[in-house]
Amino acid sequence: MNVQIPRGTQDILPEQARLWQWIENKVKEVTKKYRYEEIRTPIFEHTEIFARGVGDTTDIVQKEMYSFQDRGGRDLTLRPEGTASVVRSFVENKMFGYPNQPIKLYYMGPMFRYERPQSGRYRQFVQFGVEALGSADPAIDAEVIALAMDIYKSVGLKNLNLVINSLGDKESRLEHREALINHFKPRIGEFCKDCQSRLEKNPLRILDCKVDRDHELMETAPSILDYLNDDSKEYFAKVQQYLDGLGIEYTVDSTLVRGLDYYNQTTFEIMSSAPGFGAITTLCGGGRYNGLVEEFGGPETPGIGFALSIERLIAAMEAENVQVDFDDQLDFYIVALGDAAKDYSVKLLADLRNNGFTADRDYQDRKMKAQMKSANRLNANYVVIIGEDELEKGEVQVKNMQSGEQEEVKLSEFIDVVKQWFN
Repeated sequence: MNVQIPRGTQDILPEQARLWQWIENKVKEVTKKYRYEEIRTPIFEHTEIFARGVGDTTDIVQKEMYSFQDRGGRDLTLRPEGTASVVRSFVENKMFGYPNQPIKLYYMGPMFRYERPQSGRYRQFVQFGVEALGSADPAIDAEVIALAMDIYKSVGLKNLNLVINSLGDKESRLEHREALINHFKPRIGEFCKDCQSRLEKNPLRILDCKVDRDHELMETAPSILDYLNDDSKEYFAKVQQYLDGLGIEYTVDSTLVRGLDYYNQTTFEIMSSAPGFGAITTLCGGGRYNGLVEEFGGPETPGIGFALSIERLIAAMEAENVQVDFDDQLDFYIVALGDAAKDYSVKLLADLRNNGFTADRDYQDRKMKAQMKSANRLNANYVVIIGEDELEKGEVQVKNMQSGEQEEVKLSEFIDVVKQWFN
């Protein structure tokens, strides 16, 4: 029997889980300020949801999805990203009819992609994302970008670079598409098979190719910014105006196309410039996806969002040596000596917990010295010592582990007394 963890996955052990919980709480604090509400969707969906939503020319759909058939012969896929599922739910549950628009959502959960595991990148990874559906106002583009930046700042990251671009509206993209085809077609045989198949289907995806990114035609490819119509230019200018007003620094990069087919108008990535972070610097990516709701059978509804990997965020924190002060205080550790004291300590432990204190005790029948060492390792604030003599007297010995002072407290008054210590 193979008892090792599958390649590309990881165990989050208790000491690591504390950091994960801290990050998740920070993320939720930021989303609460922006008034985004949580949505939870299934971990698997019908395969068509991702084939249509993400795009059949993407690496995700062509190479990376974990797909299977259930016993009813239905094609299902473990979700590789979150947007398609959220939009599916938005349409299916008729959220476009809710009185308060736009609908502002966030999600957090495991995603699955079959790709080569490397530092900060796994086959099962945890993704956080937001989606704002129902507004074509460029101000919400700026809001979504600001939210992403605030999340990274809230966990202590400083070495951040924001890169933005515009892919234009449908009209602009069609003109740019023709220009790209004409540019690459004469020498498409020099490119990888994926790029050759994308030439007619979605030539914009060629610009995102990792295999041929150093080909000379990449440098001279037509820029989408040269094909933006007046409406698209005005929209992109407004997004930049709002970012400037928010004091958010950015760089415009006309080669930024993102890896998913549904993007149009604003696209963006946030990257880490921390020394030693690694070759893959992207932390977060997103953009506008007007038209995706209609693709799922809903009414015309503009949308924008982003997604980030929690693993990549943690890697960036490690690169910047961000120190986290965890709130894992242990208020009381009970040292019980003798069978009667051990029996009584069960109730005493429950009383402490029921009154809002964190408390623990020994469960390995160790001597007093070993129990005191355990209390030290757990950084207990107080140790409550109870034995047969203490029970007979109706009291306990309480030691302050910081000062070393020790005093007797009557059992009948114990909870009331210790409450005063923490006020």
